[in-house]
Amino acid sequence: MEAPHHQHPATPRQTSPEQAPGPRASGRHAPGRSPSERSGGARNEVTVTVPTAAGMRELGVRLAGVLRAGDLVLLTGELGAGKTTLTRGLGEGLGVRGAVTSPTFVIARVHPSLTDGPPLVHVDAYRLGGGLEEMEDLDLDVSLPESVVVVEWGEGKVEELTEDRLHVVISRALGEDGGDGDGGGGGDGDDERTVRLAGVGERWAAEDLAALV
Repeated sequence: MEAPHHQHPATPRQTSPEQAPGPRASGRHAPGRSPSERSGGARNEVTVTVPTAAGMRELGVRLAGVLRAGDLVLLTGELGAGKTTLTRGLGEGLGVRGAVTSPTFVIARVHPSLTDGPPLVHVDAYRLGGGLEEMEDLDLDVSLPESVVVVEWGEGKVEELTEDRLHVVISRALGEDGGDGDGGGGGDGDDERTVRLAGVGERWAAEDLAALV
């Protein structure tokens, strides 16, 4: 796993309602659960409409407020859906060091906390075809108890880490164009996304995910 880079901490950006419309809850339940979601126990889910890239980042900031050490978050969505943008918001909300960018070419990055909270372990499993065996060198099983672990493209690959996990599925209208901000430049296009948060296991059974929006 790549060691954290020494750099100045990013200043969290506060987004006002005038600058970016916030996400809207559109229901407590949504169809189309993945096999990895169905394999869990108790379930708690909410579907949110996010109108802009800034709104996606703000959703990440809000979600960070309920995350704690030991949480596993799986991000699913096509290229450019907004997974890395959401993770940037998580990093801001958790108060970690370093700019959160796509870790595609190094597989994983660790962002230590600047606030005595849990570090953020950001993993991109896009190029990994196998499961945990292929990520053995990352020692995710060792990192998880004391960290918040976020895995892009992790569905079907890392569920064995824990029975308690949060699935975040991001969808957008087919044919719309917009980057995921992975290159550190632009960011998502301001086309509307639908985000489904599905908590699996006892950890998430009592969490009020709807309160995030």
